Amino acid sequence: MTMLTKTSAAVVAIALATGAFAQSAKAVRGADPYAPIDNEPAPKLIVDPPVPGALAMGAVHLQYRAENVHIVPVFGAGALNASPRVGHLHITVDDLPWHWADASDNGTIDIVGMRPGQHKVLIELVNANHKVFPGQSRTVTFTVPNTASHPH
Repeated sequence: MTMLTKTSAAVVAIALATGAFAQSAKAVRGADPYAPIDNEPAPKLIVDPPVPGALAMGAVHLQYRAENVHIVPVFGAGALNASPRVGHLHITVDDLPWHWADASDNGTIDIVGMRPGQHKVLIELVNANHKVFPGQSRTVTFTVPNTASHPH
């Protein structure tokens, strides 16, 4: 190994050990929360299918994440111009005439006591004034098996 190669290898090893090649905090965490964002990208809601093992117990666990919007308990017209953008979720089960708002941002929607059979959950990503961001509603359908136990 030449001296230049040994030196280059040492520089790379030092850079890796010190995190010199690590991504910036902004690259991982997103925009600075204290500065307005010009031309914010549109919000996006991603919802995974239900966790299969939970269905056997009559429960549904839906993991989700939101991009380009902070899920927080901030409501009303005054918050519509906040930057970075804020919002929350509206969740409706089986077309019931009511829904609930979730501003916890814990990344999972948990519903227990589901009876056996076909069900659907509508998840809407909404702004601080409860209006759905365009195109940001997801319907998840699933079947709770007849063998489901109901601990609750």
